[in-house]
Amino acid sequence: MQHHRLLLTLVLLLAPPFAMAQDKPANTTPLPEWDQLSNAQRDELIAPLRDRWNSSPDERTRLYERAERWKAMPADARQRAHHGMQRWEKMSPEQRQHAQALFHAMRKMDKDERETFLAKWHAMTPQQRNDWVDAHPAPQRRRGPDRD
Repeated sequence: MQHHRLLLTLVLLLAPPFAMAQDKPANTTPLPEWDQLSNAQRDELIAPLRDRWNSSPDERTRLYERAERWKAMPADARQRAHHGMQRWEKMSPEQRQHAQALFHAMRKMDKDERETFLAKWHAMTPQQRNDWVDAHPAPQRRRGPDRD
């Protein structure tokens, strides 16, 4: 049972957002518990994860560790993380670049430093923000076959 929960956690965490968004009308019928799903339904849910797992052997440790962290998170933290993932998906490339640079710059700041920095950031013009991001870029992330 714990293995099934881990698989479901991995699927929900790593499934591409576009797979969840469809043009079909919303289904108001509640879906069954995992144990009541047919084998075909389970396979359909797990397929994207299986493909990613099989195509990226070097990423398996990271994928598994991410799923373990997700499972250990309190429900409110998972909800905030999910909301953040949704916001990220809606950002333009420029907004993502700014968010990455800000996160990298602020991650080692204490609360007072962050508040001071953000007050300055909000007072900047868009051009000043772009100049700041150009001068303080976030480190490049490692790119895998399934990462954009």
